[in-house]
Amino acid sequence: MARLPQKFAPWAYGLIQVTITTAVATAIATHQITGFGTRFLVQWGMAWLASWLTLLPVVILLAPFVQSMVSAITAEGRAERRQ
Repeated sequence: MARLPQKFAPWAYGLIQVTITTAVATAIATHQITGFGTRFLVQWGMAWLASWLTLLPVVILLAPFVQSMVSAITAEGRAERRQ
């Protein structure tokens, strides 16, 4: 199986994270408005696409900043410092 070079890891992470998060969030919100049924599928699909297109660039652009913040507020464990 072909694999992406490591330099694309932040992009791959962002793509996967945005897809999962927007799918779950829009499904919950759409269900609250429409209930389940054919209307749910149509409304959810439209809401998911709009939110995915909006949030993908946000996640991709902010991922390095968020990673820096996490590194700044976390400490290495004892085992990690020995290496």
